[in-house]
Amino acid sequence: MSAGAALGGRFGAPWLLLSAASLFWALNLVIGRGMRGEIPPVAMSFWRWTIAFAIILPFTAGGLWRERRTIAKHWPVLALLGLVGICLFNTMCYIGLTATTATNATLFNSVVPVFIPPIAWLLIRERTRPRQLAGILLSLLGVVAIVAQGSVEVLRTLQFNRGDLWLLAAMVLWALYTVLLRFRPAHFGMLDFLAVILLFGWPMLLIWYGFEVASGESVQWSPRTATALAYYGIFPAVLAFVCYNRGVAAIGPTRAGIFVHLVPVFGILLSTLFLGEPPRWYHAVGILLIFSGIALTTWPQAEGRARG
Repeated sequence: MSAGAALGGRFGAPWLLLSAASLFWALNLVIGRGMRGEIPPVAMSFWRWTIAFAIILPFTAGGLWRERRTIAKHWPVLALLGLVGICLFNTMCYIGLTATTATNATLFNSVVPVFIPPIAWLLIRERTRPRQLAGILLSLLGVVAIVAQGSVEVLRTLQFNRGDLWLLAAMVLWALYTVLLRFRPAHFGMLDFLAVILLFGWPMLLIWYGFEVASGESVQWSPRTATALAYYGIFPAVLAFVCYNRGVAAIGPTRAGIFVHLVPVFGILLSTLFLGEPPRWYHAVGILLIFSGIALTTWPQAEGRARG
């Protein structure tokens, strides 16, 4: 039994595991928004993955050594997965949170499945059905409703929020990461695979962090920031990863994938409670359009997406 399976098996029912993963991811974005003045965005990502790596390394070091030839053979795709999934995705999300709301950030998570079909067609020639295309357009309309804040004038002048653009770019990268998972070595366990892409992605993130420090940005160290960084490294980076993958293994990808859409639900509630970001009418419209598009795009061929 892999380390990930042993750890995941200690928790409860699949629906609880999957709901917990969505809650951890939503709270990650809310904390990222709340801590933007005390922790620079690249530092958030760097310390998140540094702490996660330190946690999982004792469970995975032996497996990494045994699989060293496999890692060497597949290093190009593993390095690309590390670049996209470790170095870029979360860092870009945290950068986006410096200029947009946590509510918007959690909503954009539901757009990821929309970008997957066109990327899958480009990379592996997986065809998109007319119903999937309709779903893509419908969900993108929901994104537009959120970014434009329900204003025709904003659409006319194309004045997008800088943070929203960072988040949308990050979601495209996560869709790319999801498609690239098709090329990863299939026999790696959950934590072993996370450790492998950390081996490749962490040094790249370290370079980016070095540039941020050189620019004069620094963490305002305090019990509050230390607690936030500990949360990043333990809950969204490790526990959510294990919970989600255990849930997928228990009930299958189609049913498990639906639980990812709890992220915006939790995010709006948490943002309202802790950040004073009340939901607006255009959030409801955006949610309805995004969920409708995702239903058209992924049902009944939905596939669970492992989050990093």
